[in-house]
Amino acid sequence: MSSFKEIHIRNAADSDRDAIAELLLEAYGQYAAELPEPFWAEYRHSILDSVDGTAPYARIIAEMDNRIIGSVLLFLSSEKAYGRPELGIHSPIIRLLAVSPGVRGRGIAALLIREAARISKELGAATLNLHTSDMMASAIRLYERLGFQRAYDTDIMNGNTLVKGYCLDLETFSSSYR
Repeated sequence: MSSFKEIHIRNAADSDRDAIAELLLEAYGQYAAELPEPFWAEYRHSILDSVDGTAPYARIIAEMDNRIIGSVLLFLSSEKAYGRPELGIHSPIIRLLAVSPGVRGRGIAALLIREAARISKELGAATLNLHTSDMMASAIRLYERLGFQRAYDTDIMNGNTLVKGYCLDLETFSSSYR
């Protein structure tokens, strides 16, 4: 008999914001030791601003036993996601994909991405975008396994860090998950 519990994916309610913030700080806290303190403080502030702000189109969460164990934010453009209209991304972007460290490796991140892709396709989008850095190597492996391709023209420099752009063709992705 498997001990794997059922995972539910849903849109977050406003009342979920504190739990999402807690999850994000738990999940991204692993990078605090790798980043210089001022950069981590800025990143932490950016994480909390994204959760509390009005810019996300959707806040998607994964729950198990009525506890939020994963989340991802979906934005409609680079202007909404980063305040950077000059990137020219006018299709959905996911940010701050997070899974609680104690339940990683169960496909929760893929379920969250699949839901973001479904919503994006419903909105009529052809692509789903994201940005990440080499520091997040396991996330990059997941994105590439799901079919995200490098989008070099959307790369961003954040100080001395290259933040790499990725793009997922939603038609190809949707047909591979029917």
